[in-house]
Amino acid sequence: MTGTSEGSGYLAVDSGGSGLRAVVGTAERGPLARRESREPVRTGERGIDPEHFMAQLVPLVRALTAEAGAVPLTTVVVGATGLASLGDGLRAELPGALAREWGVRRVALAADAVTAYVGALGPRPGAVIAGGTGLIVIGTDLTGWRRADGWGHLLGDCGGGAWIGRAGLEAALRAHDGREGGSAGLLACAEEEFGPVAGLPGALYPRPDRPAVLASFAPRVAACADEDPVAAGILRAAARDMADSAAAVCPSGGEPCIALTGGLFKLGDPLLGPLEEELERRLPQVRRVPAEGDPLHGAVRIAAELSTGSLTLPSDGTMLSVTTRSGD
Repeated sequence: MTGTSEGSGYLAVDSGGSGLRAVVGTAERGPLARRESREPVRTGERGIDPEHFMAQLVPLVRALTAEAGAVPLTTVVVGATGLASLGDGLRAELPGALAREWGVRRVALAADAVTAYVGALGPRPGAVIAGGTGLIVIGTDLTGWRRADGWGHLLGDCGGGAWIGRAGLEAALRAHDGREGGSAGLLACAEEEFGPVAGLPGALYPRPDRPAVLASFAPRVAACADEDPVAAGILRAAARDMADSAAAVCPSGGEPCIALTGGLFKLGDPLLGPLEEELERRLPQVRRVPAEGDPLHGAVRIAAELSTGSLTLPSDGTMLSVTTRSGD
């Protein structure tokens, strides 16, 4: 496609545990092409590997520009899982690599929590609960970012899919042992899913995808919640943890909004019902709104605003950093 005005072409990327998703577009015309890669970017001693990121990105962009036409890529936004704690190498090397490859002048690197926020709420004050296998809550008053949890399945992610699944399996093992707090229903589900529960530690602990395996049991917990008070209690506790995290980061002034985003909320009413109650109890003044879009939508939104100089989101050394290079 020709006729694109110089300076308005952008590339928006969402880098996560399942690979890369990318969009090429312009501020005037919006997204023009979308592609994805199924290979996640490697993480090594220096954190997220910038060379592997570029090796994944270059063929993806080649396919995107073949579809979208001659779009001058002057702005790139990358939202990446783990950027806040593992992004030093990416922040140091990616702007230069993008400039050499495509002449990119403006680069924004964002934690995936930030792109999830912008995808869900846009440039409004409030908080977003992002739940999947893990869980992180992010808030802003548009002068700075605050995050709660997102510390991984061993140290936190309280209320996330792995947390719910682990609690459900603990209740199953309690029932197996004859201890208080056990659930015969969850025991039956666990044995149907994984086989005899006495073999669970040996099957689970060595797996590199342990959080995902734990999270795979969360839907079984939700399915039992209507008739099983132990399962219902697990989801109530998850909702309480989410609301606590939201209360920790949601701005108190103005008219903040709160939204939910991520696959965790596909668990439906067994989780959403108690979560609504807990949010009403902890944050009665905050308006609940539906998420407008996902993290890739957030990256596109940031890219469009950055390419036109209208970005109003607060910059931050780890959560959202913008690099501008002079010259063409």
